[in-house]
Amino acid sequence: MLSAANTFEISEIQEVRNHEPVNKAPECNNVTSHRQTCHRYQRTWVTIKNILRTMQRVLSCSSKDKKPPFSQEGLAIPERDKLQMKIESRGAVSFVWAQAKQIAREVYKLDVDDVLKERYATLFILAAASGLRCAELFALRINDLDFKARTIRVDESADQRTYVIGPCKNVAAYRTVLLADTEGREALLMLKRFLKGPQTQTSLVFRSKRGTALRETSVLHRFLHPVLRTLGLPQAGMHAFRHGCNRRWELSGMNPAVLRQQMGHSSAVMTARYTGEIPLDKVQEAFSKMELENMEVIGKRPHCTGSRLVVYNQQTRGMSGRRTMAV
Repeated sequence: MLSAANTFEISEIQEVRNHEPVNKAPECNNVTSHRQTCHRYQRTWVTIKNILRTMQRVLSCSSKDKKPPFSQEGLAIPERDKLQMKIESRGAVSFVWAQAKQIAREVYKLDVDDVLKERYATLFILAAASGLRCAELFALRINDLDFKARTIRVDESADQRTYVIGPCKNVAAYRTVLLADTEGREALLMLKRFLKGPQTQTSLVFRSKRGTALRETSVLHRFLHPVLRTLGLPQAGMHAFRHGCNRRWELSGMNPAVLRQQMGHSSAVMTARYTGEIPLDKVQEAFSKMELENMEVIGKRPHCTGSRLVVYNQQTRGMSGRRTMAV
């Protein structure tokens, strides 16, 4: 079963089967007419990329080495469309912590057995608290967890094309994630309750009945998407929890280098891309916090009289240590 992000429209499936468009567009002799045709037939570059990605997955299943027979690297996208794609990516769905908890609570209301309810509620909460990629969560083993140190080791990844556990996405993905904030501690407590009883150290934390890695398509269609529809939240994949975690840590003032390491990003550009467009309520919170800090600085400003020395702390102004001032 294919994920919702990569699902064909009915007409697109017919196009692939018949090797020709259902509503065949007229031939384009120049770039302008090509763009007009794309808009007329509502085939955005994102849609095209999703179609190609789906075709890669389908065709790779029939190949001996399970590798896609073609690459998207040579896909020529006009600069104007690239800009539009970047603008749209800023509005990617991002689940805040409160929404993640809401989703977890709704999972317990699903018509499935209690074991599944606990498994997927814990999965969503840990995804929101840790920012781990979906493939990293599915490859997580018992011996990767250190509840005393509050850390999670990431050194494997579950390939969602072949469902085989192997190496991580890149060098930066190999990391140890510290969950020392309130959200992280809450997630670890929930995870500890979920793993109650004897466990084999090399067993997967989130596994199927056969002990194999979970499949994202199954997680989305059976659990996440039904819950999102019930709650009236926008439909999204597991990555929305990762986006939310990245934004939460960044807005809390986490050091950029630490944030990049926690997320397993190979560059600061990728980390910045995950922030996306910050909601107005978060912008308002930032202004309110700034005004409050300014008021505190004014309140702590010393009243100096005569020629006595006044020692005061200027840490609130971004300066460390104490400074002596003669008045």
